[in-house]
Amino acid sequence: MTGTAPSRPLEFESLEPEEQLRRSREFLQRMRRRRTVRDFSSRPVPYELIENAIRVAGSAPSGANQQPWTFVAISDPGTKRRIRIAAEAEERVSYESRMSDEWLAALEPLGTTWRKPFLEVVPWIIVVFRQAYGLSIDPESGEERRFKHYYSEESVGIAVGLLLASLHLAGLATVTHTPGPMKFLAELLGRPANERAFVMIPVGYPAPYARVPRISKKELGDILLRITPEESQESQNSGFADAGHPH
Repeated sequence: MTGTAPSRPLEFESLEPEEQLRRSREFLQRMRRRRTVRDFSSRPVPYELIENAIRVAGSAPSGANQQPWTFVAISDPGTKRRIRIAAEAEERVSYESRMSDEWLAALEPLGTTWRKPFLEVVPWIIVVFRQAYGLSIDPESGEERRFKHYYSEESVGIAVGLLLASLHLAGLATVTHTPGPMKFLAELLGRPANERAFVMIPVGYPAPYARVPRISKKELGDILLRITPEESQESQNSGFADAGHPH
């Protein structure tokens, strides 16, 4: 498969089956220990850990390789203070009037409130912006022009997943925070009109007293449907292939 862009040979590391399983199991075990943290220490985090995680996120696949993301890493105390004030203002309105009773009931086991002191305590906040459309300068007229971004939300979502995994594997704690609406972040951080705040990720080390809710993830059987030649044949034999057959 070739396109108009120059190509080069694929660099692919072929692993022995035993090594594949070892890496897969190790990654699974590490990621299963990841938890959302809301009590942070002010212990400094080396910037290289933040930069490396964002480099990983920037390697994510994206629609038409347009890479529709911007990552803003913030350690300035004054900026973090302003973010907290604005975020808590939005969150307070949400908790007191925007959220339905059902929504509040769903949050109750987690013990969350509109107060977000961790936004000032954490050494870093990463704000991820989605570029709703692209901007370029016409070489002839010098005028700015827009161009469409394809699958920008899906692309940024994939990048955020890689970002969270990278931060966790570096021994850091995170929380995904989306105080809605988040328009204040673009204004506060001076982002252009084409960028929309996607998620805010406070990053640091857990406080010594940090606790997390005793919750569980869904069982594999609740999230995975496997279709192999054997299962496909079995379902056909039992009549599942007939859309009109009641089951």
